[in-house]
Amino acid sequence: MKKIQVLSVAIAMLAGSAFFSSCGGNSNNTDSSNTEANSSATTDEADANDDAVLDPDAKSDSKGVGRFTSVDVGATIDDAMATKGQAIFDTKCTACHKTTDEKLVGPGLKNITNLRTPEWIMNMITNPEEMTKKDPVAKALFEKHLVQMTFQNVSDDEARQILEFLRKNDKG
Repeated sequence: MKKIQVLSVAIAMLAGSAFFSSCGGNSNNTDSSNTEANSSATTDEADANDDAVLDPDAKSDSKGVGRFTSVDVGATIDDAMATKGQAIFDTKCTACHKTTDEKLVGPGLKNITNLRTPEWIMNMITNPEEMTKKDPVAKALFEKHLVQMTFQNVSDDEARQILEFLRKNDKG
């Protein structure tokens, strides 16, 4: 089972590398000895964590990794904040995400506020690379979709506005 997990991670890493190089990234690191070193490091990390395989589509109470540890969203949707969040989402997020359950590059975001905590969502928006490295749910999403969510330079206030837009989208 560990070999399958390591192989899945290795394939995901290669797919991500291919994706970024096709977008203009510089991927000169194709040395097979380096691949073996990365596989070995991945095996060591998998052994150290020894986490059960997570379902990335299951509900999680994780707050994620980042500066958001407590976010009070209130019971009602703030329409003005949601409107601002939609404008930011349309500018920075629609290249990879839809507000339905349909996958584009990344997962569809319908029902995301029912599956994830506000803190997790805001940490993922503002801290995607560290989340993918350290948060088990984000790791599982990366393994499923084979693409690293990119940093979009979203401020804390903008992340909160996007969250409010996603909350409104999930109510509708």
